[in-house]
Amino acid sequence: MTETAERFGTFDFGLSAEQEERARRLHAEAIVIDTLFQGPCGRRSFTAEMVAEVEADYERHRHPERGLFYAVQMPVRRAIRGEFPDFEACWRAAGITAGNRQTGMMTLEQAFEGFALAQAQFDHLPWLVKALRAEDFRRAKREGRCAGFVSTQNTVAIGLELNWLDRFYELGMRMIQLTYNSMNHVGAGCTERTDAGVSEFGVQLIKRMNQLGMIVDTGHCGRQTTLDACAISDRPVVASHTSAQGVYHHDRGKSDAELKAIAATGGYIGVYAVPFFLTGAAEATVEHFLDHIDYIARLVGPQHVGIGTDWPMQAPEWGLRKLDEWSTQIGFRAEHNLNSLRTLVGFDDYRDYPNFTRGLVKRGYSDPEIKGILGENFLRVFEQVCG
Repeated sequence: MTETAERFGTFDFGLSAEQEERARRLHAEAIVIDTLFQGPCGRRSFTAEMVAEVEADYERHRHPERGLFYAVQMPVRRAIRGEFPDFEACWRAAGITAGNRQTGMMTLEQAFEGFALAQAQFDHLPWLVKALRAEDFRRAKREGRCAGFVSTQNTVAIGLELNWLDRFYELGMRMIQLTYNSMNHVGAGCTERTDAGVSEFGVQLIKRMNQLGMIVDTGHCGRQTTLDACAISDRPVVASHTSAQGVYHHDRGKSDAELKAIAATGGYIGVYAVPFFLTGAAEATVEHFLDHIDYIARLVGPQHVGIGTDWPMQAPEWGLRKLDEWSTQIGFRAEHNLNSLRTLVGFDDYRDYPNFTRGLVKRGYSDPEIKGILGENFLRVFEQVCG
């Protein structure tokens, strides 16, 4: 590992020795699930040789999206070949039991490339279990292994052909975000000009997802699309990674009405660690993240809250700059304040994950509430929807 784990997870919450021990115990005992897991590696895992490789690849095409994702996938591909011990080491040091493994969904080619890369991880990494049902998460925890579940952040690739949902389910996909930022055939995203809600095709898609046992995710959905999804679905609905607009108003956040609607389905709301979505403060810290956890817990109950970090990206600084270049093509605008080099003080690396548990102890949550927020709340939804 390029840097030792001892320097991580030490944000100064002013905890007593007894509180530190309680947090350590809870983090070790809990089934920890990150519902938008960009890790396990961060910028520190990239050597100069790796950065040179991604830069050389970019010079062949000069496409920001391809440049970013070449970097993001590099640790995964090297780990599959048995050449990158940092991949498992960072995951273990974070104390994360499970996180999603994403497929792209702008084209079918992207989708199947993502399925292939996810399956290669399950096939070649003996410590990583493919989670298709709730028991797979629990089994991984009992066996001292980790788990991944397949998800995606858009529905564009399926066009108007619902049967692709069946194929994706067969390949292991268990959670689909209805829209990204912009409008698609299903509904309107959270940065779209209009608040159109779910389309007639979207109604059919949600119903098919319910029948198959796939989780309906509204993370990037617009206000009306989120409310419609909650009214249409007969299974719990989630927002895998979002925030509370009642704390800081941002298009990526959810209004009180949306948060209440998701909770009313029996659903789950994951809070992200993206600094410029959480606060307008010049220096964002893990305390700002916890402010959103607190607000949602007070509004709808701690049983509906969790963590979907979405940040930092698994890329060196060079790759992160490509995200800034690409962002306008995926629905972000200047007022959304993207700055891909910014991270939360206290969550600068996935190995800082214990700071979330330590912060929850400081904020006064009970042991069951903390274990719920760390993973059991999402696991409950996964069990109700997927089995």
